[in-house]
Amino acid sequence: MGKKLEDNGLAERRRIISAYMEQPGRVERETWRSLRPVLDEQKVEEIEHTLALSLRSHVRVTVELYDPLERRRLSGFVTSIHTHSREFKLQWAEEWKWLLVDDVLEAYIV
Repeated sequence: MGKKLEDNGLAERRRIISAYMEQPGRVERETWRSLRPVLDEQKVEEIEHTLALSLRSHVRVTVELYDPLERRRLSGFVTSIHTHSREFKLQWAEEWKWLLVDDVLEAYIV
C-alpha cells in the first residue's frame, strides 16, 4: 500500500493499461502512445502568446500538458523562455521545471 501512495498509483495504472494494450486485437502500444492531439497553428500561437504574457507581466499561468496516460495540469510563473529549443521554465513556490512548448495542449492566465 505504501508503494502505491509514493507514486500516486501511477505504476499500478501503467501496469493495468499495459496489460490491456497487449491483448490481441488491440492497437499496438507504441501506436497508442503516439496518439498526440495535433494543434492548429492558431492554437499554438495562442499558447505561445499566453506563455510570453506570463513572462512579461509576471502573472500566473496554468498549462495542461500532453501525457499518454493522463492530462497533467501545472500552474506557476514563466520565468524563462528558450525560443531555439522551444522550452520554458515554469516556477511555483520553491520549485521549477523546464517544459517543452510542444507538450502544452492548453495555456491560460489564472
